[in-house]
Amino acid sequence: MKTFSLPLLAIMMALSAILGSAILGQPAQAADPAAPAQVDDALVAQMREIASHSTVLISIKAQNERHKALAQADIDALDKKWVDQRKSDDQPLIAQVLGSPLSGYLIRQMAQSRGLFVEMFVMDNKGLNVGQSSITGDYWQGDEAKYQKTFLVGPDAVFIDDEIVVEKKTGHRLQQVNLTIKDPADGKPVGAITVEVDLDMLALRRQQAAR
Repeated sequence: MKTFSLPLLAIMMALSAILGSAILGQPAQAADPAAPAQVDDALVAQMREIASHSTVLISIKAQNERHKALAQADIDALDKKWVDQRKSDDQPLIAQVLGSPLSGYLIRQMAQSRGLFVEMFVMDNKGLNVGQSSITGDYWQGDEAKYQKTFLVGPDAVFIDDEIVVEKKTGHRLQQVNLTIKDPADGKPVGAITVEVDLDMLALRRQQAAR
């Protein structure tokens, strides 16, 4: 039986309770299957607002400072440790990240979206996870477009992934939106955020708003 640390268990229980109450009364229906909704400027602005919260900025800056001396070999070792821990009952690194204040903040934001956002994670200036709403496949995103086409491009960069994934259980289409996170004090990039959007839920919300 898999065991979790107390902070991780508490977060998972809280998320389950919040999502449970959010899902009740939310009809299980999808928008027109031929016309998935498109991510627009208003939705990107909503994500930027989430990413500009003090919890996000403080957490990224603290990790940037802790990791400033990391070499690529150190990053690769941390990434391997994360992947190995996903297969183990002993998950100290994963529990540390998921038990952080930033992860708690992201979990609350995801729950408050009532199904619109299905995953969120924040990266530092090296592409390493700082906080996340659920366990990601790896710890280092620096070799992926979500980091390379945001943080490495500039403070206002937005990368909307062309790939749309169909969630097996619901049949809903999911798309990742990636943004650079900048320090409002000097406008310089400090990290990046990935938000996975349920396009069918987005279309349903827009249909309801238009009525």
